[in-house]
Amino acid sequence: MTERALRLGTRRSKLAMAQSGHVAEAVRQLTGRPVELVEITTYGDTSREHLAQIGGTGVFVTALRDALVAGEVDFAVHSLKDLPTTQPDDLVLAAIPRREDPRDVLVARDGLTFERLPAGARVGTGSPRRMAQLNAYARSHGMEIETVPIRGNIDTRVGYVRSGELDAVVLAAAGLNRIGRIDEVTDFLSVDTVLPAPGQGALAVECTAAAVDLAAALAELDDPYTRAAVTAERSLLAALEAGCSAPVGALADLLADGQVVHEMRLRGVVGTTDGSTLVQLSTTGPVPTSHGDAIALGRELASEMLAKGAAGLMGERAL
Repeated sequence: MTERALRLGTRRSKLAMAQSGHVAEAVRQLTGRPVELVEITTYGDTSREHLAQIGGTGVFVTALRDALVAGEVDFAVHSLKDLPTTQPDDLVLAAIPRREDPRDVLVARDGLTFERLPAGARVGTGSPRRMAQLNAYARSHGMEIETVPIRGNIDTRVGYVRSGELDAVVLAAAGLNRIGRIDEVTDFLSVDTVLPAPGQGALAVECTAAAVDLAAALAELDDPYTRAAVTAERSLLAALEAGCSAPVGALADLLADGQVVHEMRLRGVVGTTDGSTLVQLSTTGPVPTSHGDAIALGRELASEMLAKGAAGLMGERAL
C-alpha cells in the first residue's frame, strides 16, 4: 500500500511554482512520499491594484492558509516576506530553509548599473521600501531618477525595460535565481545602498499545528541561522508597524571570524518614499540561540529607530 501523496499548496505564479517545486523535491527525499502541487489563486494574484493599496502583507497568503485549515492541502510554501508578522495559533512555520541571496538587483537597458543611469532615468518598482532607499541614494549622490510604481510578475516587470517604457526595474535576486534568470541582472545592489525587505530571499514552509508528524518531518529542512536572522528582521518590522507606517528594510547577517560565527548584526531602515528622510540604524549582539532572543534583538533596534524619529516619517498610523 503506497502512502497517499502529500499535497503542497502553492500560488500559481512561475516563481511560486519554482520555489514550491524545490521544496517538494526536498520533502520527497526526506519522507519517501510523493508530493503533488496544488495551485491556489490568491487575492494578491487577481487584484490589479497596487500592493500598497490592497494591504501588502497577507494578500498572497490568506487563501493558502484557508486551504491548510480546511484540509485541502497538507502544507504550503510562502515567500517569507509575504507573511504577516503575527502567526496564527493553528498553523506552524515548520521550516525556514536556508536563505537565497537577500539582495535587490537592477535589470536595466544597455547593461547599465545603478550608478550609470542617465539623468531622469525611470526606475520601476512596486515597493515603497525600494523607492525610499533608491531616492535617498540618488539624492546623496547627486543623481536624478524617477521611481515609477509597477506591478506584475517578473516577465511583466522586465518587459517594461525591454519595451523601452522604463530604463530599469528593481527585483529580488532570489526570485530571478529560482527561475534561472539571474543572468539578466545588470547590477546587484549592495545592502549598504538598499536594505532588503524583512525575510527577503527566505521561504516559509507552513502546516497545521495539529499535523505533528508532518511538522517534525518538515523541520529537517529548517536552517537555524536563517530562522534566527529572519525572526529578528520580522520582529523589527512588527515593532515598527505598531509605531509607524513607513516602508521598512531590514537585514540580519552573521559576523564570522574564519569559520566561527560569533555575532549577529541587524540593520534596519525606514524612510519617506521620496528619500528625503531616512532613519537607518544597526545593532550587533550574540547570535540568538532562542526564538525569544531573536525577537528581542529586533524589538531593541525598533525602539531605537522609533526614538530617532521613525514614527513621524509617514504621519500617524492609519487606524
